[in-house]
Amino acid sequence: MRPPTIRDVAERAGVSKSLVSLVLRGSEQVRPEKRDAVLRAVRELGYRPNAAARSLSEQRTRTVGVLLNDLRNPWFVDLLDGLNSLLHDNGLNMLLADARLNRRAGQDPAGPLTDLGVDGLVVVGTLPEPAALGAVAAQVPVVVAGAREPVPAGVDLVAGDDERGVRLVTEHLIGLGHRRIAHLAGYGAVGELRRRAFEEVMREHGLADGALVEPGDMTEESGHRAGVRLLARPDRPTAVLAVNDIAAVGVLSAAEGLGLRVPHDLSVTGYDNTGVSRLRHLWLTTVDQAGHEVGRRAARFLLDRFASAGGEGRVYLAAPSLEVRGTTAAPSR
Repeated sequence: MRPPTIRDVAERAGVSKSLVSLVLRGSEQVRPEKRDAVLRAVRELGYRPNAAARSLSEQRTRTVGVLLNDLRNPWFVDLLDGLNSLLHDNGLNMLLADARLNRRAGQDPAGPLTDLGVDGLVVVGTLPEPAALGAVAAQVPVVVAGAREPVPAGVDLVAGDDERGVRLVTEHLIGLGHRRIAHLAGYGAVGELRRRAFEEVMREHGLADGALVEPGDMTEESGHRAGVRLLARPDRPTAVLAVNDIAAVGVLSAAEGLGLRVPHDLSVTGYDNTGVSRLRHLWLTTVDQAGHEVGRRAARFLLDRFASAGGEGRVYLAAPSLEVRGTTAAPSR
């Protein structure tokens, strides 16, 4: 049997095809009794709108491309949840692409999404060449979420306030009495902002000599290697501030391997307040940088661009908060 069509729905409801279209688009110009008749016919017939045909008639695909730079970072889960919830509420579907995989294949990272005719693009995380977004932004609205690199004109940026978040957690450690504190740093603009904020707070408290910085790539493996180097020092730090939760897990593993107890012998903090940090056997002190809010705000900026194209790019930094759990305490004497 052939699937039901919009004509079948119109005949069953006793209305015109154009009125059925109005109901399916959620128009408020239809009388309640007519709307009820159409929706009843839709249910009885099992009618499903033809998305391809609708896209042709509206000249829109009602899809938003999401270009994710790092599938390994669990913070992006909260961001994507906030993003998708508001897009879904507005009748939009999300298409996800892996920017790293596209680059390894020699493709323009955004190319597969723009080839599919997405109505807009949300770039999640740090891209190596953010200026390349200018060409995409000339075609569709673009929002960057969770990164701090400069973006082309007309592109909106939504992220957490990294400087404020690092200040919160560094002052927490100093307030506990720590004076030798190490920062396991990251890469890109986010990594640089967090490193500079850490060093600035330590200087403000007269602790510049006790500030150690170890480079890393924001992975658990990097966190473990850096943790081993730091904790093997004769003047080892009494606290480690990792650039994110995943790197902090690596530090915790290094401390365990060296026989150090957390937080009795060593305090460890992460950043991002991911689901990993809330695991009971870790219970990691960390910074919540409002991933869900960042995602929803990115979706709102994109919806605003759909309603009114053009204009200057906007920047929104979500306020972070400190989540004190079981991996920080005063240094042992």
